[in-house]
Amino acid sequence: MTEVAVLQLLVSPAHRLSGRPADGPAPGPDDESVTRIEVRRGLGLVGDRYYGRAAHRDASVTLMSAENLPRDIDPGADLRHTRRNVLLGGVDIDGFVGATISLDCGAGPVVLAVNRPARPCAWMDVTIGPGAQRALRGKGGVRCTPLSDGVLTLGPATFRVLSEPGPTR
Repeated sequence: MTEVAVLQLLVSPAHRLSGRPADGPAPGPDDESVTRIEVRRGLGLVGDRYYGRAAHRDASVTLMSAENLPRDIDPGADLRHTRRNVLLGGVDIDGFVGATISLDCGAGPVVLAVNRPARPCAWMDVTIGPGAQRALRGKGGVRCTPLSDGVLTLGPATFRVLSEPGPTR
């Protein structure tokens, strides 16, 4: 068990990074950054663009470590730039691919299967700044499947590893 912090939450009904990065991101709603998100088992985050979409069920929740944001490129870099859902402080989440974890913000644990890395794309060089895609290689966060219903909120949380990552090939 590790004490962590949920520093930021993002739920967006709009897919803002499509097309060519040179064209810039599409405008998005002002209320993407939230203080509370509802997680639904096998479906994702209520209100998010990937909620309930079969093609995204194994990647409907994305977590990222605040310590890995390339703040040397942009000191204000955050979830709006990376398009991840949950920004955690105090744990290097990228090391848990293949594990089952839980996050408990006080309302009970939310269990997540950490399926694969969330690889940074060329958009990072546009939304954060030149060099961000390279800086985020291997540190771009993880894509998860929610295995339980629950609520995540900003503030302190308990992070638990329920099953360790399997051997890598």
